[in-house]
This record gives sequence, structure tokens and C-alpha cells, in this order.
Amino acid sequence: MEDLPYKIIDGKAVAAKIKKEIIDEVIRLQEEGRKIPHLAAILVGHDGGSETYVANKVRTCEELGFRSSLIRYENDVTEETLLQKVEELNNDADIDGFIVQLPLPDHISSQKIIEAIDYRKDVDGFHPINVGRLSLGLPCFKSATPAGIAELLKHYEIETKGKHCVILGRSNIVGKPVAMLMMQKSYPGDCTVTVCHSRSGNLKEMCSRADIIIAALGSPEFVKADMVKNGAVVIDVGTTRLPSSATKSGYKLTGDVTFGEVAPKCSYITPVPGGVGPMTIVSLMRNTLLAAKKEIYK
Repeated sequence: MEDLPYKIIDGKAVAAKIKKEIIDEVIRLQEEGRKIPHLAAILVGHDGGSETYVANKVRTCEELGFRSSLIRYENDVTEETLLQKVEELNNDADIDGFIVQLPLPDHISSQKIIEAIDYRKDVDGFHPINVGRLSLGLPCFKSATPAGIAELLKHYEIETKGKHCVILGRSNIVGKPVAMLMMQKSYPGDCTVTVCHSRSGNLKEMCSRADIIIAALGSPEFVKADMVKNGAVVIDVGTTRLPSSATKSGYKLTGDVTFGEVAPKCSYITPVPGGVGPMTIVSLMRNTLLAAKKEIYK
């Protein structure tokens, strides 16, 4: 079968549009004498990926007119110290939302830290209350990457009702919440959802029947052409750093999809970088705006 005229899902362009809407809203808040959104981030250690993600979040805050605070700790910080800082931020009326950048060192329980965050300031959408409300279709802070994926599908008016959506990966950050979003009685949603993971059998067969594939495994170029049916929509969440002599940084971001061979079979596909990534940060910013305006929780 001949190649399809696939369309690139441009996350940078959609994120730029949403940023403009947020900037306009911040200007309105200023004109009305209301509070400017304030996002805080806790960063532990010096992991390259985490440093980059947090720097991007701080820079985006500046771009949007938000206030931002960065709290840094070394790798040997104790769990108790971190929990004390979380409690301090919970009680700081000037902080609208905050995040604790993951992953954390092995001696710290990420789940304990997440559960200590006030769910009304949990703009990452990881707290059990936000996750539970998401599963019930109630207002909540949605996890940023799944929310960004939903926004891309909506922007490109991609049909989801009655479609078979296969999600590769069952993480608490992407796989599980995006599965809940895709099966909700809403748009985008109303999908028949299959969640595949490292223990799934017949994985290739399941993918090849999917109308929509959301790849969130963290396994570079895992999805090959023989796993994708003609006309499928492919959303690539993967962002693995691989060594590269072709870039100044010495690495390149690589997705979970073998783009060159998969794209010609698709109707729509996200690139890496420039697809889901920009939407993750802008979704976090939207959550922070909602927190500042008290639009989810009073």
C-alpha cells in the first residue's frame, strides 16, 4: 500500500497559542488588581534531564508573567527535610501551586512526598485526590502530559469516539491517567482503551489493530512500522536522551516511535522533539493559573 500524506501534530504551535491565551489572562488579572500566579519548584540533585525540565518551567513562568521560585537541595537531603519544605509551601498563601521534580533519590519515597502535597496546590496532578477525581470525571488538576495530549487531539479535531486506543506504558504519570482521559464520556474520549506494558503478550497484534497509539514506554524507537495500521494516529510521549555527535549538547532526544518508517503509515503523528513536550509544560502552567484563580478548588 502506498504511503499516506500524514500530518505532523505541531505541539510547539499549539503550545504557543495556549501561551498567548494565558498571557492575556494574566494581563487581565493584573488590570483587575488580582493575584499573579506563583509556581514553586523543588529540585533535588543535579540530574541533567531534571535540570533542563525545571529550567524550562522557570523560563516559561517568566514568559507568561507568572512568579516562580526554585528551591534546590543536594542529593543527600533527608526525606524529613523535604517533607518540612512541602508543609511550608502548603501553608504559604503566596504560593498557588508547586511541584517536586521527579525522580527523587532512592532514599526518599516519592509517593510519601506526593501525598504530603496539598492537593489544592498539586499542579502536577499526582496526588491521590486529583487522580481519584480524574477517574470519576470530576474537576481536578489533570496530570500535565495527558492533559497536553488531550489538547492536541482536540486542536486537530481528531475523532476519538468509538476508536480503539492502545496505550503503551502504565506509569502513574502518563499511562494510567491518559487511559482514564481517553475512556471518559467526553471529547476527546469515548475510546475503547487497551493499556499495554512490559508483561503484555501479543503486543504487536494489539498495536496493529489500534486507531490511536499513545507510546509512553521510555524505550527509544520501540514502535516499528509493522506495529501500526494504515491511517492510525500516533502520539509519541518518549523523550530518551541518546548520545549524538551531531548536536552541540552531545545528545539527541529520541521518541518511542521509529518516526521515519512509521510516519508514512499514519494520518497524524507527533514528532520528538516538538510534539507532546511543549504541551506538558503549558498544561502545567494552565493548572497553575487555575490554582491562582481558585477555579478547581476554592
